[in-house]
Amino acid sequence: QVQLVESGGGLVQPGGSLRLSCEASGINFKSNVLSWFRQPPGKQRELVARLTGGDSTSNGDSTYYADSVKGRFTISRDNAENTVYLQMNSLKPEDTAVYYCAAGPVPVAAPTRVHHWGQGTQVTVSS
Repeated sequence: QVQLVESGGGLVQPGGSLRLSCEASGINFKSNVLSWFRQPPGKQRELVARLTGGDSTSNGDSTYYADSVKGRFTISRDNAENTVYLQMNSLKPEDTAVYYCAAGPVPVAAPTRVHHWGQGTQVTVSS
């Protein structure tokens, strides 16, 4: 049974930082593409960051970031801990959303093509 369990969300002031964690079980962690999506209030779920690598590429991890988070967010993985992280710096009110961890065998951008989802963690950026 595949499980993705997120943690690390919360309330933070504009300009602050948070680190989200997602611990995976029931999957071959190293061979999966790992992603973070988010769903702002009243909007559609969108891809924020994606990480491929481990056994799936010969050149190490490669990353994708949405334009809105480039230079502020960093995705990383710890294969020994089966955990993927999203470090979020210089947070803005428009980053407020439920953040979801996702995993699957190939890189995808559309939420409908994601194989496995976590339950989500709320991030609120407000003064």
